[in-house]
Amino acid sequence: MAKADDTSPTSGTAGPVMQPGATVLEWVAGAMSLVWLVAVGAYVWTAPEGTGTLGLVLTLLVVFLPLALIWAAVVTLRSVRALRGEAQRLQATVEAMRAAYVQNQQAAVKPSLEKKIDDLAVAARNTETVLASFTSRRDQTLTQPSADRKAALVNPRPTAPEVEQPGLALGTPAEDMRPPLSVPDFIKALQFPENPDDKDGFRALRLALEDRTTAKLIRAAQDVLTLLAQEGIYMDDLKPDRARSELWRRFAGGERGRAIAALGGIRDRSSLALTSGRMREDTVFRDAGHHFLRCFDKTFAAFEPNATDEELAELADTRTARAFMLFGRVTGTFD
Repeated sequence: MAKADDTSPTSGTAGPVMQPGATVLEWVAGAMSLVWLVAVGAYVWTAPEGTGTLGLVLTLLVVFLPLALIWAAVVTLRSVRALRGEAQRLQATVEAMRAAYVQNQQAAVKPSLEKKIDDLAVAARNTETVLASFTSRRDQTLTQPSADRKAALVNPRPTAPEVEQPGLALGTPAEDMRPPLSVPDFIKALQFPENPDDKDGFRALRLALEDRTTAKLIRAAQDVLTLLAQEGIYMDDLKPDRARSELWRRFAGGERGRAIAALGGIRDRSSLALTSGRMREDTVFRDAGHHFLRCFDKTFAAFEPNATDEELAELADTRTARAFMLFGRVTGTFD
């Protein structure tokens, strides 16, 4: 059996049990009672005789009523002290249960998060391996130009000094001899391969990496997607609200703020909070996010003139576009 003290009740349902033995409070109450009895005795001893029945009743009330009040206060204070100790023990038990619950939840979430990160690392290594094996293979579908292979990006117009400047006889650069990246391949590359068996996805990704402008966006998107995965944020889990193609074209034209707020269709509060907190605390994460937004802005402005409304809608549903919506909401692009 557990030894009880004067501030805590014993276990069970019988309620608080008083500690045997006198405490300081009881000693003080006893001294007050003794003083009161001595005072009443002195009064009765010196009082005149013949006070009658009423005087006797009043004398008894004067003697016992204060004593009853003193000891009632003593019992009440002891009960309050015992209940306070019980409340402290219950609070400590609740805190211990809460800490154990949080620890169990973290222990359950950590393996799954580590597994996702490991899977992502394996997928990245497989992607690099497949891309390395594709570098020596020529895509037969691009050996002949086709009228339906519309270029994804608009080439910047040369300025007047560039037009007037005579070209050097150094031969045609390899980039100029390569067919332009098509719109379907551009969109598929921004979606990234679905799995190691997605041959079309890897083909489109390889072609996109051969284009200088698109390669910058692909690498920037890969960096932020990897960083977001470390926080347990995956683009496939986000379901953004669709925006009209007109808003995407206005964004490509340089418009910002609330007028195009519908483009930030990510509403997942947990993902927004985690991304915002990481942006404030991690300078590497913040720099990667801003670099990705700049690359997306520049590349999308070159893509929009050649894209139809349906192609803009397809682009908005890619993993890269969802990452743009998430970072755009966090950085205030749509405020």
